[in-house]
Amino acid sequence: MARLTVKVHPRAKRSALAGRLGDAWKLSLAAPPVDGKANDECVRFIAELAGVPRSRVRIVKGLTSRLKVVEIEGVTEAELETRLAAAGK
Repeated sequence: MARLTVKVHPRAKRSALAGRLGDAWKLSLAAPPVDGKANDECVRFIAELAGVPRSRVRIVKGLTSRLKVVEIEGVTEAELETRLAAAGK
């Protein structure tokens, strides 16, 4: 199981990984921060990047904050970092 810290930027033109910000990854989301839409898009996008089903991704901290901690089952920290680094280029 891997944990990932992300700083989200909602209402972007498209969902994309925008690089690193200290220990966190910057994540642009194409959803507004209304009715949990940005959180749903965050889970969907991270599941796609990690190559796991959406049911294996959950936000464990920061549901109403831009800084979130996301837990991903079925992938190790090293695998996740490799995939994110490749996607962030």
